[in-house]
Parts: sequence; C-alpha cells; structure tokens
Amino acid sequence: MIKVAIQKSGRLNEESLKLIKDCGINFEIYRDQLKVISKNYPIEIYFLRNGDIPKYLYDGVIDIAIIGENTLHERGYQFKILERLGFAKCRVSIAVPNDFKYRDKSDLNNIRIATSYPNTLNKFLEKENINSDLHIINGSVEISPSMGLADAVCDIVSSGSTLFENKLVEVIKLLDSEAVLVQSGKVKKEICDEIKNLIFRIRSVLLARKFKYILMNAPNKSINKISEILPVLKSPTVLPLAKDGWSSIHSVINYEDFWNIIDKLKKEGAEDILVCPIEKMVL
Repeated sequence: MIKVAIQKSGRLNEESLKLIKDCGINFEIYRDQLKVISKNYPIEIYFLRNGDIPKYLYDGVIDIAIIGENTLHERGYQFKILERLGFAKCRVSIAVPNDFKYRDKSDLNNIRIATSYPNTLNKFLEKENINSDLHIINGSVEISPSMGLADAVCDIVSSGSTLFENKLVEVIKLLDSEAVLVQSGKVKKEICDEIKNLIFRIRSVLLARKFKYILMNAPNKSINKISEILPVLKSPTVLPLAKDGWSSIHSVINYEDFWNIIDKLKKEGAEDILVCPIEKMVL
C-alpha cells in the first residue's frame, strides 16, 4: 500500500486531488478527514499540513508526497523528485514598497524584511553579504510595510496581484517553484513497482494536458503540406470523405502552439477544424 501525502488545505490541495482522480484512482472524502483509502488502487492518501510533510517523508512514515519546491527548499530537505507536475507555479521573491528608492541589492542592508521563508532568505543574504533584520511572520506578509513593521518583504509570488494591491514591487527573485512528486528515501522495496505504475499514470495524465486532438477536412492535394505542419507523434491519420478529392485528417497538437498551427492549416485549405481534449495519453 502506497502512503501518499498532500496538503490538507490550500492552493495545492485541489489540484493534487484532481491529478490523483484523473489517474483513475477512486476514493471518497468526508469533511475533516485526515486519511482516505482508495477503493480500486493500493494507495492511502494523508492530508497533512504543508510544513509537516517533509518531516513525514524524511522519517519514512510517508512514501511519496505532492509538495511545492519552495517548502522543500525552506525546510532544507532533499528528496528524489519523481515528476514535476506543472501546477502551483510560483516564486519566492523580495519586494519593496513603490516609494522605496531601490537601485541594487546593497539597498537591502540594514533594513527590516518580513518573511515566511527565513531560511531561504537567510541563505540569499549570507551569499550576498547583506545584513538585514528579519521579522518572521506566518501569513499576511505583504501588509507589514504599510503597518510599519518592515521595510520590505520576502514571500511567494504567483500572479503578483497581492503585491500590487499592497503597493509593493518585486525586485529580486530568489527561486522558482512548482508542485513536485517526491519520494522518501526509506521506501520499502515491495511497493516500488506500485509507485512506478502510479508515476506511469501520472505522466500519461500530464502529457494529455499538454496536447489536444485535432481533426479537419482538407483537399487531398494539401495532405502532404498539412502533414508537415502537424507536430504529430508519428504521422496523422488520413481518412477519405464521401466528397471526391477530400479527406479527414486527424492528429495531435501541442495546445501552446494551437493558434499558430490553426492559421497555417487554414492557409493550406483545411476546413471544419475541430479541437478536442485528450483524457489520457500513453506513449
């Protein structure tokens, strides 16, 4: 039985649960439940405080976990990263008030910095030989300058909207972060195959999220050119239509390149273009 930990509440919780469910793993969650067991897969899901997860992994109480890189960095733990999951992307940055006349890193000397990431910030300050007075705050870090508690802040930044609302500007990025699947160093050998199978499912789900299924009708004379445009895995599927001289072309495209590809396809005579989501993608 694999023991996996995810954040009890917060920005990682919902995406982590969705990823596990998309892997075909069924379970029921009730209010304030701290553990659930899957009905169709050998897995137990533990809902833990984000800051406690690294210690559970280190002690071998938990086999794998979905956690933000920023938390691992702050806690000073190094675990094997099984997969980067592509969600909960953020960064740990230093920000100052809009009226702070910031020129370079030396301006951080002899000021007060409020932070929820003292270890991450201390490593940076020591590396740069900067002396600052740290004020450790758990939550609502961005409001501290306006309250007169600090001259700058160091915290996670996602969209930057919270900084904007509190009249702060980001000046230094300390590290990038995203949700990762990590493994304890004390995993029992008998569950290694089960973990590998789970990783296979997760990769299939993540790959499917990057691609879309595309199908279109096109004149036969354009098939070769359209095939060159489509970044397919092997080659597109071409099926003849009842209309003479026309075929239906099916393929897969990277969704990030969607509009550029569509424009090229239309120029080559493609019509009736449909784009559909892919639930799973197994290579």
